[in-house]
Amino acid sequence: MKLSELGVKEVVNLNNGGRLGILADSDLVIDEGSGKIISILVPDRRLSLRIFGVEKNSMDIPWDAIRKIGYDMIIVELDY
Repeated sequence: MKLSELGVKEVVNLNNGGRLGILADSDLVIDEGSGKIISILVPDRRLSLRIFGVEKNSMDIPWDAIRKIGYDMIIVELDY
């Protein structure tokens, strides 16, 4: 799968059905040595309506928390 195909997918938590964001709005943390993805940094959706100049917080989702990559969403299993 190409990275551009991942960008349009929504990230959803399996445990509570929470919508965490769109992968296109996120950053990937990649191991420089191996080239493997370590985690996804999804911006905190609650801060999206705040005034400019506020530092954005993000949720760090470990790559091994991903349970399924579907046609239009990525299912992750998180306790929070």
